[in-house]
Amino acid sequence: MHTVLIADDELMIRQGLKYIIDWKQLGFSIIGEAANGEDALKFILEQQPDLALLDIRMPRILGIDVVKQARQQGYTGKIIILSGFTDFEYAQAAIKYGVNYYLTKPIDEEELLETVQNICTAFEEENRESDTMNHYLQKAKGMILIDILTNQASYDQINIPDMNLDAEQYQVVIYEKYSHNAAQLSYRFSDLLKVTNEQNSSYESITIDQNEVLLLKGAFTLQKFQEFLEHYEREQKPQKDSPLDSLFITYGRAVDSLEDVHISYEEALRLLQRRFFCEHRQHTIGYTQLPIMDANSVFPLTQDLLQHYCKQLTGYLQTGKRNQVAETLHELENLLYNSSDDIAGIKLFLTDLYLSIKEKITHLYHSADIPFPGNGDIIEFINQKYYLYEIILFFTEQFEMIIRSIGNPSSEGVMDDIIRYIEHNYMDNIKLENIAPLFGYNSSYLGKIFSKKVGEGFNVFVDKIRIKHSKELLNNSDLKVYEIAEKVGYRNVDYFHTKFKKYVNMSPAEYRKHSKLSK
Repeated sequence: MHTVLIADDELMIRQGLKYIIDWKQLGFSIIGEAANGEDALKFILEQQPDLALLDIRMPRILGIDVVKQARQQGYTGKIIILSGFTDFEYAQAAIKYGVNYYLTKPIDEEELLETVQNICTAFEEENRESDTMNHYLQKAKGMILIDILTNQASYDQINIPDMNLDAEQYQVVIYEKYSHNAAQLSYRFSDLLKVTNEQNSSYESITIDQNEVLLLKGAFTLQKFQEFLEHYEREQKPQKDSPLDSLFITYGRAVDSLEDVHISYEEALRLLQRRFFCEHRQHTIGYTQLPIMDANSVFPLTQDLLQHYCKQLTGYLQTGKRNQVAETLHELENLLYNSSDDIAGIKLFLTDLYLSIKEKITHLYHSADIPFPGNGDIIEFINQKYYLYEIILFFTEQFEMIIRSIGNPSSEGVMDDIIRYIEHNYMDNIKLENIAPLFGYNSSYLGKIFSKKVGEGFNVFVDKIRIKHSKELLNNSDLKVYEIAEKVGYRNVDYFHTKFKKYVNMSPAEYRKHSKLSK
């Protein structure tokens, strides 16, 4: 409904104007009346009616002066002047001050009806033009955003404030469904960040190559995103069916200028392409987890490398050395993370590795009844997996089957192997459910026998190993507390503080200070 003000010093005329035509049927709602120019002006400025009917001669302020002052103060609505005068000078003044229509009293019903219908038509045309303009502006803005993200923008041709892109900080986030089989996401990302996004003030959203990309804007929004990430870190495993459980998020670094936004986008995109390397139930991955891709740290997956791991793993399988098998697979995971090959190349390398080991073991133990999967099944299985950890787990299960099949089923000394594994890998995201399959156990069962044989729970043992090494670093290095936390396997420094205080009865800073004083 369009809104209407009727202003005339005569009550009878105001009443007549309200009922002379069917305003509601024409799409108008009368929201106010005024008996003098002063009240009319105040109402116009406060309520901004779409249409104002003003008598030209009213007490306190003349109708023409009401129009003049309203226009000067930004009023853009339609105006009909009602006058008992046909003098050309009045009409000329009305036109000068932006009056749309000039009707003489007594008001003719047909003339008023035609005038209001013309105003309706004008509103509809303006809305169409506005919608069309907004459509093209949004389309143009989307193209400019793509240019900014891909480092192809001409910044001297972009009006940054008009596009609402002016901010002190920016960060790029890409998100998609966590599960490839999940339904389409049905909620807004702003709800997760707990920010409003009126007129795209908090972030811009755009789709590039079927990726949902967000450009976060401003320190407040970036802080909310950081809080969102910390909440995830604390929660570790999001509840099933929660929004977070269905999201996978990558993010680049925060940058201080629009010209550097492409850096953040490129990092987030690289991380999305490296989702294959994520851990089980990992929903977020940030720019700090990108490998350094220089000539000294990356390498191709060669045939010599494949034969090296084939020989090494085959030897460990023949001798039943589960710990060495686990260590070698862990080493292989880290090596693949820094490989210069693409995901398809890595899957092919792992397929060839498994088939080579299968061929050697089959040749050496041709009389053993080893239930190997068929080569076609192996190729299809590895090729269809989305994550590296799934393939490594498959290798672990298969290698345990091989060890048992060729006559090395004994678990004598396996607890010592597990403890050595923890002592060598405490700095990683080490968990019972990840450890158990490496040694051929169910995680629940391993947890029970670990507690029975070691005398304390698995997590307590890992924490104590980490705290022991953190104390060494606090005593013998100048590393900051958060750096030490990362080095001993705690991704959240607050969680590290809590654990350290629990086992040492003082904070890391207090321990360092106390140790220096006692030397």
